[in-house]
Amino acid sequence: MTSIATNTDTTKPNTNSTSTAKTPAKLSSGISEEVITELSREINNMLSFAIFNGITVNTDVNSLIQNSNVDDLINAHNLLCKNVAPATPKSIVYTKKLNKDSNGKSIFRKLPLLRNLILLALFFLVTYVITGMSPEVNNDSLDKGMMDNSGISLLLNIGYLSSVAGLGVLFFLLKEVSLSLKKGSLIPENAIGYLSQIILGVIAGLIMSEIISFYTQDPKQINLFNKSILALVGGFSSDAIFSILQGIIDKIKGIFISPNTIK
Repeated sequence: MTSIATNTDTTKPNTNSTSTAKTPAKLSSGISEEVITELSREINNMLSFAIFNGITVNTDVNSLIQNSNVDDLINAHNLLCKNVAPATPKSIVYTKKLNKDSNGKSIFRKLPLLRNLILLALFFLVTYVITGMSPEVNNDSLDKGMMDNSGISLLLNIGYLSSVAGLGVLFFLLKEVSLSLKKGSLIPENAIGYLSQIILGVIAGLIMSEIISFYTQDPKQINLFNKSILALVGGFSSDAIFSILQGIIDKIKGIFISPNTIK
């Protein structure tokens, strides 16, 4: 009998495991490079804006910019912010973008905010003319006010006073936008603030012309001219009306609430 010997090769598995040492992630301490780059960019933008508009720049900025120290860059940034005020780095970038995108574009396409304000002013002006031409809007109907008037006459009178208040607030906002463009202090977020200010102006005009006029001695003296003036002043000075009402509320709260009360 022939015995067949089978040689079984036993190969040992390689037990040499490569150990991967975990290196801890480096934590960036201090100001990041992105912030430093943005700081340098804003300094250059403010310098360019000041030179272009003939604004006097503090000469200490030059020595601070030469050093790459973060403290010096922050000090230079603070000095330039004071020099270019009321403009800010954000408004300067926005103004530069408007000037750069002005190739073949009208002012209304470059600045939608100005276009929208002019369209709203035309809307209030047309509403003022149409409601003013109506026979329902006269001295007698305005003297009645909201309490004694009703129907179409009340709607037309409220539309008339609201349009006058809207013209007042837009007169103020258009002037403010033109000044902001000259000073370079216009930012995109102003569009949201202007919208709320228009609504507050219309409300303030109605408050001035309808609610405050109730407390006069002789209601017959409140004619078309007086109520129109009150609505116009209320729309133009909506911030002042809000401050006055807020001051009255604070005085009333001060009577009932002790200053030492812990909330």
